[in-house]
Amino acid sequence: MTEPKKSPTWLPVLLVLWVAALAASAFGPSDLLTWFLETAPVMFAIPLLVMTRRRFPLTPLLYVLIFLHGLILMLGGAYTYAEVPPGFWVRDALGLERNHYDRLGHFAQGFVPAILAREILMRTSPLKPGAWLFVLVTSVCLAFSAFYELIEWWSAVALGQGADAFLGTQGDQWDTQWDMFLALIGAVTAQLTLGHVHTRQMRARGLL
Repeated sequence: MTEPKKSPTWLPVLLVLWVAALAASAFGPSDLLTWFLETAPVMFAIPLLVMTRRRFPLTPLLYVLIFLHGLILMLGGAYTYAEVPPGFWVRDALGLERNHYDRLGHFAQGFVPAILAREILMRTSPLKPGAWLFVLVTSVCLAFSAFYELIEWWSAVALGQGADAFLGTQGDQWDTQWDMFLALIGAVTAQLTLGHVHTRQMRARGLL
């Protein structure tokens, strides 16, 4: 294996943009508690990515995906998922019954963690691209999605009606099932569309 390349030189730019977007989302959010709950993964990821950029640098593809996923979370936190303006635009344009921005969020919840799980498994285990890697990555994403639904449930139990905006069910009794299904679709889509590109990046950067 060749010597791993350093982190991309443009990575600090993404970090600055991320922090700026987080600060902007915190300026007068629709619901402060919901903002905190939705953006907590970003606040956790920022120091973690900074601390691991030398010991365990990620592929450029993964850094960009994490950045985009963070923006989705911040926008949802600023407005609450049920009230994000682009979701209303799509609803009105397509004649839908609800704001589907949360569906995008849960699709991303499967799509981005799939590439993250894939990279960690390929770099730290004997797994190679193939059926077993595909199944295990998908299983990890489903487990993560299910655990997130448990977090929403625990929040609802602990906070009562204060967690309504965080849950964002919009009266849909099947919202939990839809969330996990969209995460499943996202995980499968990410591996089918980006798997070969991701593997090439890891090899080109000496990470395999």
